[in-house]
Amino acid sequence: MFKILKYVSIFLITVCLLFACHASAPTEFKRPHLKVEFTSFVGEYPGIIAQKKGFFKAQGVNVELIYKQFNRLEQANFSAGKYDGITLSLGSVIILSAANPDIQGVLVIGESTGADVVVAQSQIKTVAGLKGKKLGTNLGGFSEVFAIEMLKTANLTSDDVKLVKLEALEIPQYLKNNVIQAGHTWEPHLSEAIKLGGHILFTSKQTPSLIIDMIVFRGDIIRARPEDIRAFVRGWLQAATYWKANVREGNAIISKALKIPSNTISLEGVNLTDLAENQKFFQSSNPNSIYKTAKIYRDFFIRSGNVTRIPELKSLFNSSFLNPPS
Repeated sequence: MFKILKYVSIFLITVCLLFACHASAPTEFKRPHLKVEFTSFVGEYPGIIAQKKGFFKAQGVNVELIYKQFNRLEQANFSAGKYDGITLSLGSVIILSAANPDIQGVLVIGESTGADVVVAQSQIKTVAGLKGKKLGTNLGGFSEVFAIEMLKTANLTSDDVKLVKLEALEIPQYLKNNVIQAGHTWEPHLSEAIKLGGHILFTSKQTPSLIIDMIVFRGDIIRARPEDIRAFVRGWLQAATYWKANVREGNAIISKALKIPSNTISLEGVNLTDLAENQKFFQSSNPNSIYKTAKIYRDFFIRSGNVTRIPELKSLFNSSFLNPPS
């Protein structure tokens, strides 16, 4: 009898100790992944490196990257809450904010300094030669503004050409089939267009600070998860720096992730902006600030009727995530 009681006592003590240990162990709260959508522009690829090299995780945030070729179709999904963040050109940020004001750009991820191009059929040698021709561009966004700025260099306007609404990846085949005679695109689609007989007519090197890409988050995510966004920004900037220092390795990582040839991945014509450059971009007094460029887009979209509500630029950008927590 005493032996039975002894074993029962030992059992009860063991159970109590197990419960006590369990109760005293800290409960790990696993936050959901930040879901961020991106497309096929090379300036948006540092996120892939940050994911594969573990930079996001090391900064303390779990990230799910979603790759889509047609970004415009995904903007509605972003506004509806399917994604927490999205990569957008500054012009697209302006348009989206007119319909969904509760968004903020938190990081300038890159500036196109030649990567955006207008590629043309071989017989068109100059911008002036586009008069009366069909020009493929993604109407209603930064692509249209870029095309118009190009036409200005030859004293042309959009009335002197026929603008055709196309995505960048559609340009090579439409050019080959003579549906258009020129079009706005970028790598990897540029290489395909050149293989099919096209040539570079104009590049974003001739329009400094016009084409800027940003990371944008929904307002509810910014308010609920500020430290996750801060960690995301740190991880992204770390990846951009790493890629510039390790180009071949970075290209290989991206090539494998997206299943595209590594020779179509190039940082030529793209400035992956670092922390110091971001801080300058977010300074309204800077002549090349995002506020100045955003006003160019805003004014154009208002004149063209693409937006009916005037976006409030001061609340559209949030530089606080560039700084360490206070």
